[in-house]
Amino acid sequence: MKNRLLDLSFKYGAIVVIFIILLFFAAVNQYFFTYDNLSDILRSISIVTFIAIGVTFSLIVDGFDLSVGSIVSLTTVVTATLMVWFQQPLIIVILVPILIGAAIGLLNTFLIVKVRIPDLLATLTVMYIIGGVHKTYTHGYSIYNHMQMTDGTKAPGEFAQSFLWIGQGKLLGVPVPVIMMLIAVLVAHLFLHYTRWGRQMYITGGNREAARLSGIRVNRVRLFAYVLSGVFAAIAGILFAARVGSGQIDAGSPLLMESVAAVFVGYSVLGAGKPNVIGTFFGAMLIGILLNGLTMLNLPYYAFDIIKGCVLLMALAITFVHLNRKKSHE
Repeated sequence: MKNRLLDLSFKYGAIVVIFIILLFFAAVNQYFFTYDNLSDILRSISIVTFIAIGVTFSLIVDGFDLSVGSIVSLTTVVTATLMVWFQQPLIIVILVPILIGAAIGLLNTFLIVKVRIPDLLATLTVMYIIGGVHKTYTHGYSIYNHMQMTDGTKAPGEFAQSFLWIGQGKLLGVPVPVIMMLIAVLVAHLFLHYTRWGRQMYITGGNREAARLSGIRVNRVRLFAYVLSGVFAAIAGILFAARVGSGQIDAGSPLLMESVAAVFVGYSVLGAGKPNVIGTFFGAMLIGILLNGLTMLNLPYYAFDIIKGCVLLMALAITFVHLNRKKSHE
């Protein structure tokens, strides 16, 4: 009986918690359960969801990409400088950051697969290096329209309206970032569950040696996962720049914890017991609803890290209690 209750709480606990939080905030604030506010919640989690999907890919192959936050910071300022400093066309503004994200994924894979540095240490090191690179590149300044340059001149360019539409526009009344997020979640889910590459990623993460003996090119699969992680983080960086209309240094730092928390909350959604994109989306929703509701209750912003930390702690506790129970029954 006790085990059955634990299994049910693991399977449906996260979804029940989301509904309870929704009902609570709807009861204490009449403006919470409105279309505009719910739309804002979905728009606010779109960037975190993109980052979290990338982290999910790395976790599926039994890795962990800690560099995603710094990739967001770097690609946000690169995107901004391509428009404000260099006045590049939209296709270049979007393509270059994505290539940078892919290149950082390749670097992570090289350090992990060839140099054999453990995933956490390799991506942690890359995180610090990229953090220094993007601050050096911008001289520590945020990027905005016609900003004052260090030589006394003014930057010639500004954010194009077509670019800002990606982060601020609407399509049939639905924010564009929300549409992009839902498409990304659907495509990633279909890829992981209905393609050979997706299944190979899960097999590689489940047992690397067994995957190798069954003919799967393990290193190539891991490389693919880290490149995807970098690309999704880069898309998040582009969305961030389009949403705020500037290139903020350290934009990605606070998003790392939120994305990791979303992934680990997702472990338990519908009893998956493993990294999965649908669960990650629900995890991002849980965090977004919490932060939005607490903002409407006028909780000080500096207390939000406590909430995020508690959500991550809860998700880790539930995940590892379940995994340890599962191992003990095997």
